[in-house]
Amino acid sequence: MAGELETLLNKKEHYYYENCPGCKVDLNKSSQTGLPIKELFTIWVVILGTALPISSLFPFLYFMIKDFHIAKREEDISTYAGYVGSSFMLGRALTSVFWGTVADRYGRKPVIVFGTFVVVVFNTLFGLSVNFWMAIITRFLLGFLNGLIGPIKAYAAEIFREEYQALGMSTISTAWGIGLIIGPALGGFLAQPAEKYPDLFSKDSIFGRFPYFLPCLCISLFSLAVGIASFWLPETLHNHDSRMPPQSSYETLEAASDTKDGTESAPKENLFKNWPLMSSIILYCVFSLHDMAYTEIFSLWAVSPRKFGGLSYSTVDVGEVLSISGFGLLVFQLSLYPLFEKYIGPIVIARVAGVLSIPILTSYPYIAMLSGIALSVAINFASMIKNALSISIITGLFILQNKAVDQRQRGAANGIAMTAMSIFKALGPAGGGALFSWAQKRLDASILPGDQVVFFVLNVIEAIGVLLTFKPFLVEKQNT
Repeated sequence: MAGELETLLNKKEHYYYENCPGCKVDLNKSSQTGLPIKELFTIWVVILGTALPISSLFPFLYFMIKDFHIAKREEDISTYAGYVGSSFMLGRALTSVFWGTVADRYGRKPVIVFGTFVVVVFNTLFGLSVNFWMAIITRFLLGFLNGLIGPIKAYAAEIFREEYQALGMSTISTAWGIGLIIGPALGGFLAQPAEKYPDLFSKDSIFGRFPYFLPCLCISLFSLAVGIASFWLPETLHNHDSRMPPQSSYETLEAASDTKDGTESAPKENLFKNWPLMSSIILYCVFSLHDMAYTEIFSLWAVSPRKFGGLSYSTVDVGEVLSISGFGLLVFQLSLYPLFEKYIGPIVIARVAGVLSIPILTSYPYIAMLSGIALSVAINFASMIKNALSISIITGLFILQNKAVDQRQRGAANGIAMTAMSIFKALGPAGGGALFSWAQKRLDASILPGDQVVFFVLNVIEAIGVLLTFKPFLVEKQNT
């Protein structure tokens, strides 16, 4: 060990500053033994609190737009639903780089705490929306003011020892995926409570007058608890006080050797010229467009009438499917994904998962022809596998992005990724809703009639993403 440390010190001298929060985290990492359960759980709940409101509206959005009486025809409801779904991502696209820069300058923790409380305020107001424009504005501000996703990815890359990096990134994508599944499940079970549970909720109560408020309130209360707990998060950003002399004892140098994130004097590189970073971000955008369009389309397809090729599911039925998918995703990501990543790497995982997703999506229009137990088994199995594959792709891209930059630029890099991804995710619901409305008007077409064209377009996007996982486009940064 002493020989390895001496070799490292000959390459680059490391210092420990007494009052630097990042240095304290590095010291703590050097003494860690065993699985970092506390850190994993912390990141899990922060991500979950942010992910839940993003898609919780999808099961009831069709009915919400219908209640607003803004759509002149039933076939147009999906188009307006897409606008509401896209407003969050549009707001986030405008400020993600700003929040990433703030996190690099002032710390990850302030952005995380502020973003969590933004969820509490604006997700609650969305549940109280009385018209289409109030829904649009509250969702837009929810995305515009909440910039914690980029910084929390940087935080996860910094709080864990190197051997737990894949598990840390898997925790983020798992919590994100679970949030995007449990959120709609909550929306499905808890929306319109006065109609579903008349013994518990009166039509004259606030939940009767605002039928979509209960799921938003429950998510906001969870985020409130997470926001309060976030005040005790350790800061991971290195903020050296130049007036304090650095220490260079053997123990602190050994601890600092766990960090590879350069010295204060090293010049920052131009992130847009960092091709390992930019290629992974572009690929991230393609798969994000696909995933957000799929999330919107799945719920619209499931609740749409049989005459339009849907399943005629209720919001509760959709919630049940997504709950089962969430459980399967949780088991897969915590048990199998870290093993796959260790032995075959994130790029191969993304490639294989993308290829396997195509036949699953192709089967959806044929699943709609089933009924009874056969339908239930088929749709639950397909949904569970599809979501596990999607999150595997996103996890691998998280790992590639954070490996491509050092700590001083990790917040900004993730901010760029979130901005680009948010633009594509804003296109996802809007495009998905418009595509779904168009498909319902061409049920008798000779080529790809009805919903078949919807899932064909999703497969085209997925196939493009798979092609981009190969060299020379996607390049993984090699450690030096």
